[in-house]
Amino acid sequence: MIQEKIETPGFAEQDVRIISTPSATAKKSFFYLQETGYLKTSQRHNTKRINLQSFLFVVVLGGKGVLHYGEATYTLTKGECFFIDCRKPHSYYSVGETPWEVMWAHFNGCTSEAYFDLFSSQNHCVFSPASTAKFIDILQELMRINGEKTAETEILTSELLVNLLTHLLTFRSIRPEDNALRAKLHTILTYLNERFCTDITLDELSRKFYISKYYLTREFKKAYGETIFQHIIAMRINYAKRLLRFTDKSVDEIAELCGFHDQSYFTKQFKKAENMTCLAFRKRWRD
Repeated sequence: MIQEKIETPGFAEQDVRIISTPSATAKKSFFYLQETGYLKTSQRHNTKRINLQSFLFVVVLGGKGVLHYGEATYTLTKGECFFIDCRKPHSYYSVGETPWEVMWAHFNGCTSEAYFDLFSSQNHCVFSPASTAKFIDILQELMRINGEKTAETEILTSELLVNLLTHLLTFRSIRPEDNALRAKLHTILTYLNERFCTDITLDELSRKFYISKYYLTREFKKAYGETIFQHIIAMRINYAKRLLRFTDKSVDEIAELCGFHDQSYFTKQFKKAENMTCLAFRKRWRD
């Protein structure tokens, strides 16, 4: 672990950088930190890389900078963040009369790529959270515990990186229309949860809630991590599991009560979800 603090006379630059080399255990089992730090500069700061085995999260605390990522170019200002896969071509630099002030973390390990892929399926690499406070708190704590190395540092670092990734997947953006959309999606979710055993179609939801079914499909998946169809099936399977455990109803009866009019389709979906038949589940879980 290397910690650096650089102040450049004449440029009012502050660079606090902690570089960490993970242990074999951390590489095998944990999310691990490669570098974290803070930079405030009054001159152009340019970084250009490709094929770096790392994921990078940056929060802009002030000033202005530019990110080139893949084929796209983004201008970032205070309150904006970016999250990128550093194996792809990228560069970023401070620009203008108000160069940026940033905090960042390079990390990898465990299921970082899976988290990144899920994030990318729901968000752009550059985003504006309603608040950066949680992100900043996590980065500050990463800097603190990696600047004071102990036997628990790598385990605590992994926990913090999980928190960072969790927040990346659950943050709220600052778009004003989001509140209205979230309220409508919650109403639709409540409707589904109350009527999942009935036949529900996208056309019905579109008419009832005055929303395009294509827009609804996209935003529901983005908000809840599953399609409307997947949510209905999951609710039906949950109900079926309750009936299998706490009643003596037959599989045919349970299929119909859960909204499956085709018993063979019900058993297929149940086995897909639980990796066992309905009767095997009943035997294993019966109180």
